[in-house]
Amino acid sequence: MSVHASTPVPPTFESRVRGALLGGALGDALGYAVEFESLSAIRAQYGQEGLTSFEQLDGGGHFSDDTQMTLYTVDGLVEALEWANDGVAADELACLWLAYLRWLTTQGVAPSSSAPVPQPRWIDQQEVLRQRRAPAEDCISGLASGQMGTVARPVNPDSKGSGTVMRSAPFGLIPHISPETVYKLSSDAASLTHGHPSARLSAAVFSLLIHKIVAGSSIRSSAEAALDHIEQSPTKAPELPDRLRTAIQLSDQPSVTPPEELTAALGEGWVAEEALAVGLYAVLSTSGSEPTGHFRSAIGVAVNHNGDSDSTASIAGNILGAFYGEQCLPSEWLEVLEGSEVVQGMASRLIAVTTG
Repeated sequence: MSVHASTPVPPTFESRVRGALLGGALGDALGYAVEFESLSAIRAQYGQEGLTSFEQLDGGGHFSDDTQMTLYTVDGLVEALEWANDGVAADELACLWLAYLRWLTTQGVAPSSSAPVPQPRWIDQQEVLRQRRAPAEDCISGLASGQMGTVARPVNPDSKGSGTVMRSAPFGLIPHISPETVYKLSSDAASLTHGHPSARLSAAVFSLLIHKIVAGSSIRSSAEAALDHIEQSPTKAPELPDRLRTAIQLSDQPSVTPPEELTAALGEGWVAEEALAVGLYAVLSTSGSEPTGHFRSAIGVAVNHNGDSDSTASIAGNILGAFYGEQCLPSEWLEVLEGSEVVQGMASRLIAVTTG
């Protein structure tokens, strides 16, 4: 019997929020170290098992634009909730757009003069978020256009890069809203930078998966429920359910699929549905150990392949942190994670406006 199946006390909501955000940052940071390396290059440098721990790195754990944009997603949601808690109706999508425009300026890119000028907030002063860490070009170009992308009038209409799904876990961390609201809000927010249905729906499915996990469902049942939802959606992106179904089926095999075969089956993760499928597979295929062991194993699978290692590993970290809470996060990894106090600070702000 697995340890987590018999754990008598589920994690608190607060622990799930911190776990999801810190877990994503840890996965992102380990994966970012090899994001643009081939599997053969990773193995040549780190051995046959690849990169599986921060101890193998010189210089600690630097997270990428994945965590930066995730935290700016949190900030946009927090601002909308602050207005709502004061009794003022707020446009959530506008708050998220303004947050992403503020992130854009941290990357040294000025939005078009047609874009509004957002008021600065606490997050904008955090130096660790002002580093340029290979930001997704689709996110940069979509925001720099100065146009607020919508489903009807998308910017980057053909883009399906992973830049939507990697930033969308926070939508699933908002309590007391319906799954349909989570799904729509996340999809609409993805349209701010990406127009392809698969990019939008991958973000929506990921958020829904996190939402169901936080509500107390298992990871497997949450994934299957999210898959059912996408298959019933009037908007079609057939590659998304195909990848997710394959990820779930592969995870039923008695041993972990070799990374070469995993890439052939699920892709490299550079596009949204592939990143989500690889991250989900990494979590489902390594279950059965105690929480910290599960986290280490899943991140190892998510990092070591040909492809977008930081996005796939951040997705896996988000999922496991939301499921187990903080208890699954290796303490020695947290000690070397840069900006952990900033991640904690944004988690505290989200908790304050949702529970206070």
